[in-house]
Amino acid sequence: MATRPPASLPKLSRRARVLLIVAAAILLVLLLGARMLNTYVDWLWFGEVDARGVFSTILVTRVALFFLTGALVGGLLGLSLWLAYRARPVFVPVSGADDPLARYRSLIVARTKWFGIGIPVVTGLIAGASGQGNWQVVQKWMNGAQFGWTDPVFNLDAGFYTFDLPFYGWVLGWLFVALVVSFLGALATHYVFGGIRLAGRGGQISGPARVHLLVLIGAFVVFKAIEYFLDRYELLLSDRNDLFTGAAYTDLNAVMPAKLILLCISVLCAIAFFVGAFLRNIQLPGIALVLLLLSGLILGVAWPAVLEQFSVRPNANEKEAASIENNMEATKYAFNLGEETVDVREDYTGNSNASPEEVRADQGTIPNIRLLDPNVLSPTFTQRVGRENFYGFPEKLDIDRYEVDGKEQAYIVAAKEINTSGLAENQRTWVNRHLVYTHGNGFVAAPANTIDRALEDANSDGGYPLARTSDTQDPDGAGIQVDEPRIYFGELSTDYAIVGGTPGEAPGEYDTATDRSYLYEGQGGVPIDNMLNRLVFAAQYGERNILFSDQISDGAKIMYNRDPRERVEKVAPWLTVDGDPYPAVIDGRIKWIVDGYTTLNNFPYSQRTSLGDATQDSLTGVPRQQDNQINYIRNSVKATVDAFDGTVDMYAMNDNDPVLKTWMDTFPGMVKPSSEISDELRRHFRYPEDIFKVQRELLTRYHVNNAQEFYSTQTFWNVPQDPTEEGGTNPNSNVANQPPYYLYAQAPGQEEPHFQLTSALTPLARQYLAAWMTVSSHPDDYGKMTVLKLPTSGGRQLEGPVQVQNAFQSNPKFTQDRTLLGNQSVDIIYGNLLTLPVAGGFLYVEPVYIQQRNNQSYPQLARVLVSFDGRIGVASTLNEALDEVFGEGTGEAATGPAQDSPDSGDSGQEQQPPPEDGQQPPEDGQQPPQDGQSGNAELDQAITDIQAALEKLRQAQQSGDFNAQGEALQELDDAARRYEQAENSGG
Repeated sequence: MATRPPASLPKLSRRARVLLIVAAAILLVLLLGARMLNTYVDWLWFGEVDARGVFSTILVTRVALFFLTGALVGGLLGLSLWLAYRARPVFVPVSGADDPLARYRSLIVARTKWFGIGIPVVTGLIAGASGQGNWQVVQKWMNGAQFGWTDPVFNLDAGFYTFDLPFYGWVLGWLFVALVVSFLGALATHYVFGGIRLAGRGGQISGPARVHLLVLIGAFVVFKAIEYFLDRYELLLSDRNDLFTGAAYTDLNAVMPAKLILLCISVLCAIAFFVGAFLRNIQLPGIALVLLLLSGLILGVAWPAVLEQFSVRPNANEKEAASIENNMEATKYAFNLGEETVDVREDYTGNSNASPEEVRADQGTIPNIRLLDPNVLSPTFTQRVGRENFYGFPEKLDIDRYEVDGKEQAYIVAAKEINTSGLAENQRTWVNRHLVYTHGNGFVAAPANTIDRALEDANSDGGYPLARTSDTQDPDGAGIQVDEPRIYFGELSTDYAIVGGTPGEAPGEYDTATDRSYLYEGQGGVPIDNMLNRLVFAAQYGERNILFSDQISDGAKIMYNRDPRERVEKVAPWLTVDGDPYPAVIDGRIKWIVDGYTTLNNFPYSQRTSLGDATQDSLTGVPRQQDNQINYIRNSVKATVDAFDGTVDMYAMNDNDPVLKTWMDTFPGMVKPSSEISDELRRHFRYPEDIFKVQRELLTRYHVNNAQEFYSTQTFWNVPQDPTEEGGTNPNSNVANQPPYYLYAQAPGQEEPHFQLTSALTPLARQYLAAWMTVSSHPDDYGKMTVLKLPTSGGRQLEGPVQVQNAFQSNPKFTQDRTLLGNQSVDIIYGNLLTLPVAGGFLYVEPVYIQQRNNQSYPQLARVLVSFDGRIGVASTLNEALDEVFGEGTGEAATGPAQDSPDSGDSGQEQQPPPEDGQQPPEDGQQPPQDGQSGNAELDQAITDIQAALEKLRQAQQSGDFNAQGEALQELDDAARRYEQAENSGG
């Protein structure tokens, strides 16, 4: 046995040390520079929205967790390395001249500080970087509120499972990590310095190494015993049974007792490890380890599997009854589907023998039938009211209700936003994209139950929305007064904008065709008129023009994170935000209303569901929710984002939600109490789609009354697939679900029309109608659900959406129309199929649009399909379709002439007189062209072409030639466009 003197390493020259320091500094800048830059940019942004408290709370929590987890893992590793190094043998055997361990020992001895401090520091940094991401777990534990709902097994408040248990599991997980890393560090150190030798039979281990390693293993087993104790509570979130979430019979009667037994065995094993460490007896810890492993396999795996296979499965309906009851109770509470929220009515038989008189008497639903599909008409809005090419609308428009001229009804609404992607090639300079075309202008609204039949004198087969715009030139253009119509923050605003500045130095922002020198004077944006911020944002966006442009002057601001949904997500990262913000005019200002949800995935016994899957349907144009598992949700927050200055205000919709209370305590002052919601703002709240889709998905199963019925699944429902999608009428196709629809209607049990969100439901694996559900958005009963549960036995089954769509498609009249309309130059677009409870039965209404196949065309309403009790109406107007179903005069008596005519005053505008035969209808308040009026050759030619196209259209309709109608419509569109161009050019 001999020792080898440590070999000294070559010393670095001064130049080499300087180069190494410079390289390390550059690496540090590369690693941390971008993060520090982002942090500063976020700090500025949170100051803009007056939410620095959120920023500082999150930052302080993350920094604290970084150091705590880093100190735990790195410190315990450093202590373990120090103890192992101190306990190294005095004489270290060398196996030969080329012993590799001798080389490592020499290297470590020569650089003990580098290894003894550097390795723990690096490990701590890695652990800290990982641990700081769990700031929400820690804050929920620190501020967790009580639910007042106790679980049926341990009788503990649900707050223990949702707020406390995750924190305990998180701490325990880091203790395991720290012990494992320390054990591996100690094992490596003892091996390198000879405390552990593998040579000889069975190897050798020194006394200090044995004590050190066995104590670490014993501590690990102690914490394992604590984990077994906490695992008992985790069983209330078990997924053992595919039918429900929660502790099943096997969990309660096999796994839970096994956890207690394993806890006791773990404590005994830990004592055995500690005793073996100090009595120099390795056999006792070895026996304890084998006992722990065998007991884990037998008690934790084998026994539950035997009980499940031979006792539970043969009698599952009885054995799991209690657990199913617990799951049903918890799920209804967690998803707000209890009796106080959901009114299941079984007295609605779906009677289909309604007389025309009964239909005429329904003045709450039929006059408000929505003919406009917001998912179809974005191109129509763009072409008819978008005007300049740099304005645009989201792919999906929105629905809200307004009172105009003393009458409340549903409107298709949209904000006319800036869309820089629509700029022409010669407009796409950096100055234009970021300093000139900075904002949209106008709030657009169209009555949802009315179409523009200005061409009706020519027997037009099509119609357009009566869309009007309230903008800076006409603040009351849509019948809705807008005092500040400029839109700097919106769904299409994905890029930054630099606004404001000094007159004469700033280039001026495009506001209207006659005002191109407007400069922003609002509160939104971050100052960018100092060199530091210009340098920061130039680096942030990789754009040198920000740094060197002379057109960024004193008072200039930069706007970023302009999407309303993104702004709310950043201010409240603990919220799950609905995918569809919508604009509303509140006190004369355009504000985006964004719904926020508080969600959990660890509510005891509540059914876990995928948020992404439950909210997935055929609807396009809205962001999809992430595929997160949740088992608790509340629409607890309504947020508004001012379209002009970006101000974010959040209001509590459910002051009793414990999750919201927890976050309000974490970030005091950020969420205002519900008492501060103004009446006007509350009138524009609508029940959000995403939470309704989740509740609808759960209600297809949790409408049942007892465990036996739940287990059989026989009376479960389905959300129907969207029959208007391609392949939607094929029950075997993989078509997405039919989305719910906003309606202004009077459902059974309501005394007057309400704005509500509705959906049809079908039986499991069947297509007929099983139920119809609605949730109110009216301020007096917001969130109250009504489910019309149809009889399942006796009587005749009512047709569901897919069956009705099949009937439409096979109807001889519509088959002929579809064949003639859908020629080579025209596309047919099926609008939303609405299911409406009317006169004791269900009325189905579906608008059908046509669109020319060219880049400048847009959808127009061509047909309205109506079905009631198997009787089908196909016509150009709703009134005519109702007449075909219920008899002559029913349509006008039920809906009135306003349903399909612009002369009703529903738009809030002073109506133009009906067009003379052969004239183009007035649009957006323009006077119709007349021969000899203009004195402009291009204008007069366009007028002549419009008249010729109208005459051609009239003749084609009289002869029934649909191909000629399509050509005439195309010619009419072209002529109208040339007329607008000629008039705008000064004609």
